[in-house]
Amino acid sequence: MGSRLGAALVLAAAALLGATVARAYEERLRTLRVWQGALSMLMTEIVYGSTPLPEALQRVARHTSSPVAEFLADVGTALHAQPATPAGELWRRAAAGRPGWCLAPEDEAVLVELGSCLGQSAAADQERHLRRALAQLAHLHDQAEAQRDAHGRLWRYLGLCAGGCLVLLLY
Repeated sequence: MGSRLGAALVLAAAALLGATVARAYEERLRTLRVWQGALSMLMTEIVYGSTPLPEALQRVARHTSSPVAEFLADVGTALHAQPATPAGELWRRAAAGRPGWCLAPEDEAVLVELGSCLGQSAAADQERHLRRALAQLAHLHDQAEAQRDAHGRLWRYLGLCAGGCLVLLLY
């Protein structure tokens, strides 16, 4: 009886590990979609609403889900508290200290590059930078979707199969 329970626990743990890795692919996709929506709203606020960057970031944060909302709110608050500091510097600092993001380094690079351009020029120029970032994120989203389709299923099956093999070796 005890060996059956142990085997079931080993199998379940390995399957759970595979599912956790596969879920990271899903989370990256969700986060990229949220970023795309947030940047579209930010572009609307800056270009069409002529909203100053700190207020625009706060407004977008209120209509965005986590973890993107927290990031935008933090940058907006920092811009209010430190108006002499360039927005790009505050954006970069906030991006560097973000544990828990399921973003790939190339995703973060697009966002950091965008941050260095915000608040530095006229609305039309910021619109151009936001559109470029949106296009890059759309491309990365397509890549992430392909990776999720290929690797997500693989990790689920790999976890289950590795657990089965481990059970056979141990028992």
